Amino acid sequence: MSIAIVLGIVVVAVVLFSVEAIPLELSSLIVVCLLVLFRILTPDEAFAGFSNDTVIFIFTLLVMTQGLASTGVVQLVGQRLAFFARYGHQTFVLAMMVVVVIFSLALSNAVTTAAFLPVAIGAATRAKVPRSKVLLPLAYASMVGGMIMIYGTSTNLVASEAMQHLGLSPIGVWEMAPVGVPVAIIGVVMVVLLGPLLLPARTGDSGLEEWTLRDFLTEAVLPEGSRYIGKPLAEISEGLGLRVIGLVREGQALPAHPTLVLTGTDRLIIEGQREDMLRVKDLRGIEIRPDLKLSDSELRLKDTVLLEASVPQGSPLVGRTLKEVLFAERHGLVALAIHRRPAIQRLTKLQMLGRLFGGQSMSALPLSAGDVLLLRGPRSRVQELADGGTLVVVTDVEYQPPRYAKAALASLLFVGALTAGTLDVLPLSVAGLVGMILMIATGCVDSRLAFRVDWRVVLLIGSMFALGVAMEKSGAGMFLGQQVIDLVGGGSPRMLLMLLMTLTIILSAPMSNQAAALVMLPVAINAANQLGLDPRPFAIGVTVAASCSFITPLEPSCVMVYGPGHYRFSDFFRLGTPLTVVLVAFLVAAVPIVWPFQKAGPGPARAREPVSERMVPR
Repeated sequence: MSIAIVLGIVVVAVVLFSVEAIPLELSSLIVVCLLVLFRILTPDEAFAGFSNDTVIFIFTLLVMTQGLASTGVVQLVGQRLAFFARYGHQTFVLAMMVVVVIFSLALSNAVTTAAFLPVAIGAATRAKVPRSKVLLPLAYASMVGGMIMIYGTSTNLVASEAMQHLGLSPIGVWEMAPVGVPVAIIGVVMVVLLGPLLLPARTGDSGLEEWTLRDFLTEAVLPEGSRYIGKPLAEISEGLGLRVIGLVREGQALPAHPTLVLTGTDRLIIEGQREDMLRVKDLRGIEIRPDLKLSDSELRLKDTVLLEASVPQGSPLVGRTLKEVLFAERHGLVALAIHRRPAIQRLTKLQMLGRLFGGQSMSALPLSAGDVLLLRGPRSRVQELADGGTLVVVTDVEYQPPRYAKAALASLLFVGALTAGTLDVLPLSVAGLVGMILMIATGCVDSRLAFRVDWRVVLLIGSMFALGVAMEKSGAGMFLGQQVIDLVGGGSPRMLLMLLMTLTIILSAPMSNQAAALVMLPVAINAANQLGLDPRPFAIGVTVAASCSFITPLEPSCVMVYGPGHYRFSDFFRLGTPLTVVLVAFLVAAVPIVWPFQKAGPGPARAREPVSERMVPR
């Protein structure tokens, strides 16, 4: 009965993570509550993951990487990439990917991608290279680079801790390098060679990339005295060449029929390129409807800029509206238009047409990670926007990061913390805390910004630790392991490894990489134990497979480049599929060479200790 309950909770978790009807962190906590309510785990067992050393270290690592971003360490190196753009597209992409791989050894994928995003876009524009040819390689480079060193991604750290709880020795700092380095090389070479063939160019008539996103949405109104009041809609849609997809009148959506006579209370929903939005802004008789207009004096300032900014994972804007967070009042920037992923863009059109939200405006739409806002305001406010982690500026806006003078100190503290933890001078969690405190104390990162980390990662990992314990304690892991063995039949251990890796990659699409690894590790280890084989190669295989989420744009790094790169879902599938197939084939061949298939010897005493007891801090 316990096995059925735990497997049911796993299904619930997969559905919640896939649908995203409720926030990810809430879904994670629901899983923990269900495990306790059904008496699968005691409260001590369920919440032990949140006090785990690895979870604490991941939190401090996120804060320290904020320090590296705030002091411009990554940007200083990234700005030099523009030099390679003069030698052609592929040379630039190769240089960029190599640099990103190096930084991803110890920095999280999302932080590395966010730091290099503006630099990559600016360099691509100066080289007249479509950014759709550049940004996806950037995301993929951060992902393959994270497989080399244990600190490269939180998935490695989480899997290492889970392996220790399941009776195996933790992953060494450079243990994954023998397969991680070839994976990074293969990934970079494949993307450099296949990218020009499989990635879209999406260029304008002039042969240069259109700087704007094609699917901006905005709403416009007719000011008092407008010459279009009382005139047919055709004077705007046909006469001005604007794509009006509909209008809202007294809370009711009306189709954009050319003969429809306009009134002074109509809200026009307009879709088009950035140039269209700028044209609307400058036309007389029709104007974009922001919630807060800048004063005339502010608009006349030479400091006023127009920019595009993407909503990153972990931003306080995710799931909230611009009106709710008082965005214009706090940042002094006006949101003129919004671009969303194609699936969400269709729903947004319905919302803005009033069919779901009545008379509410664009600022009342909840934002999602990957949305791109077209913003206008004083240049001086752009710095605050970029530093705060609220948005990532994706246009080529030149601004000076505020703490370049502390870049060397931030790097020293970061490396020192990792070294102290690696050499066991201090426990890993304590080393991370010391490094984090010193970064804040020395001004490398503002204390107000330091804790603006993606708390969802912390909550997700703590919750998934509990689910892993439940699978082991209830016997669900052993049950699934037997099913996997039966599915393989009399096949070789390599077939078992390939199946486990494939299942992990499939799970990492709806779930997160960390969650997929934590769900599959007990299955892999139990399957190996039932065959009498050393479980380590299977555990390592699951760990690296969890980071091979190349086929969908759901991985945080991919979400970041989705909007700015003008990508569609099919673009990730087209390039990610051959990359995934080749890497899995290589890993199935290489993992057993580094971690041979061999009969399992007698495990350590810790391996025979109940998992639930090992998880509870003493």
